[in-house]
Amino acid sequence: MLPGGLTTTKPATPEIQKIADQVKPELEGKENKTYPVFVALVYTTQVVAGTNYFIKVSISNSNDECIHLRVYESLPHENKEPSLTSYQTGKTKDDPLSYFE
Repeated sequence: MLPGGLTTTKPATPEIQKIADQVKPELEGKENKTYPVFVALVYTTQVVAGTNYFIKVSISNSNDECIHLRVYESLPHENKEPSLTSYQTGKTKDDPLSYFE
């Protein structure tokens, strides 16, 4: 993989679910709502000075509604928690997960 390029989209792992769970309160605060369902489905990464995670998260058991998260995780020596950089609402399970600002 080239630095700065996105990896192939892969099924979410427990580590990716943990990252999504860590930024969930930040998303809920920005959206002013709670998400009882918050299941990471797939992800891709971008290596920068740290790592950007692009994560597709299911937010409903009854339909295909999803949110795409962009989460930044700094380099390990910086010892910082992952942070929500941006997100996209109104997505479905069929929408491709790709780079966004």
